Amino acid sequence: MVERYAKAAEAIRNAASVIAVTGAGASVESGIPDFRSPGGLWERFPPEEYATIEAYVSDPDRVWALWRDLGKMFRECTPNPGHHALAELEGLGCLRGVITQNIDGLHQAAGNHHVVEYHGNASRLVCLSCKRRMPLDTGREYTHAPLCDCGGLMKPDVVLFGEVIPVYAQMESQNLAREADVVIVVGTSATVYPAAEIPALAKRHGAYIIECNLEPTDFTPYITDAFLQGPAGKTLPYLLDTVRG
Repeated sequence: MVERYAKAAEAIRNAASVIAVTGAGASVESGIPDFRSPGGLWERFPPEEYATIEAYVSDPDRVWALWRDLGKMFRECTPNPGHHALAELEGLGCLRGVITQNIDGLHQAAGNHHVVEYHGNASRLVCLSCKRRMPLDTGREYTHAPLCDCGGLMKPDVVLFGEVIPVYAQMESQNLAREADVVIVVGTSATVYPAAEIPALAKRHGAYIIECNLEPTDFTPYITDAFLQGPAGKTLPYLLDTVRG
């Protein structure tokens, strides 16, 4: 394991462009459970009933219960050591950007500046009519799905099932992946597409892949060069220390 960290750190130190691709596992230690795991959010709020754009439009007040619970959860969460390690890597000039599937904003809270939010951010609202965006008022108790000043229905500024990934997020992610010499994959199961294609795209362009996960994934036997097993709050700080030497 020490040798794996040493090789991963050497790859980072020698790289011109390093990026991180993060999923739900990056935020578990902050108190945000993986939605798909046993006891996760999808057990209480089945995604086909609560996480599709069709469900939101047809019965927004009912579906808003999911986002009300998520809002409370996110307000109580703070970045964990894994988030801070990625921010410090950026501060050292070793990390060009983070592409995240998470909607919690914890990378920015930790200090990362170049964050591509592939699935949006739950701290914002967007109007389905006029497309106006505004911050979610965390001090307000929303008992119903909010409406815009134009009268249109507002929804969390996240990608629901049935919606497409924003063009900017797709293009920026692909550009970062093609130009990356090293990709640090953190806390993602490699099963959610099209996000799972990003590390594979980087690999096809010659990138060295560092994977930090609790267990091996579909990435591990095919594209991973250094598998660092464990929670992000431990693997990433150890990797940071090894990079520092």
